[in-house]
Amino acid sequence: MATHSVTTTWKRKMQFESTNPSGETLLINAGAENGGEGAGLRPKAMMLASLAGCSGLDIASLIEKMKLDIEDFKIETSANLTEEDPKIYDNVVVEYHFYGNNLNETKLQRAVDLSVDKYCGVMEMFRKFATIETKTFFHKI
Repeated sequence: MATHSVTTTWKRKMQFESTNPSGETLLINAGAENGGEGAGLRPKAMMLASLAGCSGLDIASLIEKMKLDIEDFKIETSANLTEEDPKIYDNVVVEYHFYGNNLNETKLQRAVDLSVDKYCGVMEMFRKFATIETKTFFHKI
């Protein structure tokens, strides 16, 4: 069983620096409305980025294995934040956007489905506390 560890260090006021197991660092900060200075990422937004990144890495790998021809690919995530404390995401929408002239929509949708239903561990973690809706869009360029 693998264990992941990060170290998060207070940098004063409402800012922290966190390490990644690869040694990279990122800044975490509260918004101005919560006493922060806006430098760095917000913790809940990082959760959405982690969700998109996890699924995106799965799909990028499958695109390569399937030898699919795409020009660009992006994932947009949005989530509803509950009003009561602790505020959590209770509904998340993940939109997959593929761009290109020769998109194999069937195989691309298969890659999305494999990530969403089988491979993405972050997606599975989100399912423990939120309803997740996924949408796929194909854009000819």
